[in-house]
Amino acid sequence: MELPEPPECPVCLNLYDAVSIIPRVLSCGHSTCEVCIPQLTNPFPNTIRCPSCTQLVKLPDSISFLPKNIDLLRLSSSLQNVPDGPTKVNSQKSPSVSSQIDQSDNLFIRNLWSPEFYLHWKNWVLPSESILLEKHLEIENVLFSLCCGKIVKSVNGSSSLYDRRVLKENWDVGLVKVGVFRDDQCQKEKEKDGSRCNNSCKFVYSYEAKIMKFLFSTSENERDQLNLILNASFKVSKMGRIFGFWCSEEDDSVYIVCERFNRGLEKSMGALENGLLGKVEEQTERKLCAFGMIGMEICEVVMDLHVEGLTVGCLAASCFALDGLSHVLVDFGQIFVMGRRVCRMVAGHNDHEEKPFQKYVFVCPEMLIELLRKEGIKVVDETFKYEVGKGSDVWSLACVLIWLLAGEQFAEDIQGYYDCLFSSVIGQEGCNFVNLYSGCKEKFIASLQMNLASGLVSLRDVLSKCLDIDPGRRPAVHEVWKSIRSLIITPLFDAFPYSQAETVRRNPIYCICLSSLCHSVGNNLKGRHKLVHGISKEDENCDHDAHQDEELSIHGDVVDGVSIGNVKCIDLKAHRDCITGLAVGGGFLFSSSHDKILNVWSLQDFSLVHSFRRHEHRITAVVYVDEGEPLCITADNGGVICIWGARFPFDTTPSHIIVEQKDWRYSGIHTLATSGHGCLYTGSGDKLIKAWSLQADYSLMCTMAGHKSVVSSLAVCSSILYSGSWDGTVRLWSINDHSPLAVLGEDKLGNLGSVLSLAADTNLLLVAHESGNVTIWYDDVLLKSSKVHDGAIFSISKKGKWLFTGGWDKTISMQELSGDGSLVQAIPMGSVSCGSVVTALLYWQGKLFVGQADKIIKIFKIG
Repeated sequence: MELPEPPECPVCLNLYDAVSIIPRVLSCGHSTCEVCIPQLTNPFPNTIRCPSCTQLVKLPDSISFLPKNIDLLRLSSSLQNVPDGPTKVNSQKSPSVSSQIDQSDNLFIRNLWSPEFYLHWKNWVLPSESILLEKHLEIENVLFSLCCGKIVKSVNGSSSLYDRRVLKENWDVGLVKVGVFRDDQCQKEKEKDGSRCNNSCKFVYSYEAKIMKFLFSTSENERDQLNLILNASFKVSKMGRIFGFWCSEEDDSVYIVCERFNRGLEKSMGALENGLLGKVEEQTERKLCAFGMIGMEICEVVMDLHVEGLTVGCLAASCFALDGLSHVLVDFGQIFVMGRRVCRMVAGHNDHEEKPFQKYVFVCPEMLIELLRKEGIKVVDETFKYEVGKGSDVWSLACVLIWLLAGEQFAEDIQGYYDCLFSSVIGQEGCNFVNLYSGCKEKFIASLQMNLASGLVSLRDVLSKCLDIDPGRRPAVHEVWKSIRSLIITPLFDAFPYSQAETVRRNPIYCICLSSLCHSVGNNLKGRHKLVHGISKEDENCDHDAHQDEELSIHGDVVDGVSIGNVKCIDLKAHRDCITGLAVGGGFLFSSSHDKILNVWSLQDFSLVHSFRRHEHRITAVVYVDEGEPLCITADNGGVICIWGARFPFDTTPSHIIVEQKDWRYSGIHTLATSGHGCLYTGSGDKLIKAWSLQADYSLMCTMAGHKSVVSSLAVCSSILYSGSWDGTVRLWSINDHSPLAVLGEDKLGNLGSVLSLAADTNLLLVAHESGNVTIWYDDVLLKSSKVHDGAIFSISKKGKWLFTGGWDKTISMQELSGDGSLVQAIPMGSVSCGSVVTALLYWQGKLFVGQADKIIKIFKIG
C-alpha cells in the first residue's frame, strides 16, 4: 500500500515540523506555516488571502494567536519517520477563465480565435476614433489608390489596445483598403426566412471584433508575412511606418494605416526631362554627387528589405519617399497600391488606360511571366524557370537608377518594351520571349550609354548587368551601391555597411507584390476577363451576381448563430410591468416584475405554468434555492419577503412570509442572494445588509452596516459576500462570521456612479456602474475600467469566459474574458439591440434570458 505524502506548506512547500515550519490554522480551516503567513498578500488591513482557497480571512495582531494544527504535526512526524518511498509532486494551478467553460456554453457562442492570437494582434488595432478618413474615393479607385487620412486623436502607450507605437494628433496617414467586413450569411437567411433573420440581424459586431476576425480569417502563412512587414516597418529606420489596422464605421471597410509622405521620389524627380545628370556635357561633379547620394540611399533601402526577408518583386519611383531631411525611405502604402495596379493590368483591367503600366513602374521579366502564368497565359516555354526573388528587385532597382540618369527617354523605352511584349502575345501563344527581351535590353543599354559620360564606364557596366534576363547573373545590390559610391568618393578603406553575410542572413520569404494583399484584388473584381483575347476569355456562364461586389469581403460569426440566423428569439409575454429579476431551477424559469407577480415558465416549451400572487408592492428581486426542499424567494420594495415552494404542483400561497423592519424614509429590499449554507441575504434602501436563516424559524441572524447609500446588488462566491451600493463602492464580507473584509472602489474609480449589478467568479469580480462602465477586479485589485454602454448598466451576467451586460441603451453587450489571473481582459465582441431597456440577464445552458422594461422576456436559443 502506498503511503500518503507528508503534509507541506502550500506556500514554501517545506514539510511541516514542530520547530520551524509550524502549521497555523486560518479561519477558513486551511493551514499555512507561520513563517509564510506574514509574507502573504495583504490587500487590506488585518486581512490576508488564504493560499489554498484564496478566501479573504481575518488576521490577528499576532501570528501566535492562530492555533497550531496539532493533528497535522502528528501526521507529518509519523510519515517523515517512515523509510523513503516514491514521492509525487502534485502541482495545482488555479483555473483560468478559459478553462471554466461548460460545454453547453458553446451552444450559443463559439470561439473566434485563441487567446494567444488576440494577445499577439491586439496591439495592431487602432482605436476607431483616432483616424479621420479625409478623402472618399469611388470603389474602383479606393482599391488602387492610397486614401488620405489624418490622426484626430493621439494614441500613446497608455492605450490598452495600442501600446507599442505613438501617433500624434494632426499627423497625415495613408490608408490602404484590405477588406470589408460583411455578413453575407445573414442576408441569405433573411431571404429564406425574413422573420427569423430579423432577430439575428440585430447583432452588431464590435469594432475590435471586426478587425480581429478579419485577421483571423487569413491563412497562417499570410499572417506570418503580414507580421514580418509590420515589424520591419518599425524595426528599420529607413522604412515608412505601418501603424496598424483601422475599420471605417460607415461601411465596415478595413484599412492598413501607413505613414504618408508629402514628398515622393517620383514627384520630386519627375520634372527632370533629361534625368538628374542632364545632358552629357552638363554632367558636373555636383550633379554626380547628388545622384550618388540618392542612388546609395535607394540601394540601402532595398538592402534593408532583403535583410528583413522581404522582396517587392517590382519597383516604381512612387515606392520611394523623401523625409524632411531629403533622405530616401520606402513607402509601404505606395508599394501595396503599385502592386495592385500591376496585378490588375495583367489580369486584364487596363481597358481605360493607354499604356499597360503607368509610368515609372518597372516590372522585371520573371515577375511579369509569373503574373501571366497565374492568369493562365502561356508566354514562354518550360525552359524559362527563373523565380522571383532578390534578383528581381535588382532589375527594378537598376531601372529606377537609369530613370534618374536618363529621364523621360528611358521611361518611354520601358513602355515600348511592355507594348511590344503584349502585342506579340496577343497574336500568338508561346512567343519567343527571350529573343524579344534581348532586343529591348540592347535599346536600354544604348540609352544608358548615350546619357552617361565616358568616365562612368564602371557604373554603366554594373547597371547593364542588372538588366540580364537571368536573375542569377545580376550583381548583388551592394555591388550597385559600391559602384555608385565611387562617383562621390574613393574610400581609403573599403568599408561596407552591410556585410555579405548580413544581406543573406534571412532568405526572402515574402514577395509583397505576389501576396494576397496585391494579387487577390485583381482576381476578385467584377466582370474579370483576360488581357489577351483568344487565350482565356471571360467565362460567359459566370453568374453575374457572383461578381457584383468589387471589394474584398470576409464573413464573420462572432456569436454562434446570432449573426447568421441559427439563433432564434422567443418572446414570453404575461407580465404587465417591467421585469425585475430572473432565476432558473427545477426545470423552470422564474420571473419577477413590478406588476407584483412571480411567473413560472416551463423550460421545455416556455409555456406559462403558474403565477404566484401575494405581494402588495413591486417585486424587486428573485432567487432560487435548492437546499433540500427547492424554494423560490421574492422580495418587494415594501420590505416583504415571500418564500415559495418550487416543486410542481405549485401552491397558491407562500410557505413563509418575512417582513423586514422598514423605515418610512427608505425604500424596501433591492436585491437578494443566498450563500448555499442556509442563509439568505437582503440588500435594502436603508443601507443595510441583513442575513436571514433559511431554517425552520427564518429568523434574522445579523445586520451588516457600512454602505452610505442603497445596497443595490449582492453576490456570493468563495465564502465571500460582495455588496454593491449606490455610494459607488463594493464591500466584502466574510460568510463565516459576517465580519467586514474590504472596501473596493472608495478611492480608485473616480466618478463612475452607483454600482447597479455584480458578478463574481472565484477571484474575479465584475462590477456594472450607472455610468455605463464595467470594472474588473482580480484578487481585490482593479485591473481595468471600460465604457461598455451609453447609459446605466442594470444587469450583468457571467458564464465561463462570456460576459453579458444590458441596460439603459436597450442593448446587450457581449464580451469575451481572455487571459489568466491578473492578465484577464474583456474583449468586446458585439451587441444585440433589444428595442427596450434591459433590466435582467441570465445565461443558462446555452440560452440567454433577457428581462426588459417593456414587460417582455426574450430568450435567445439555437434555432
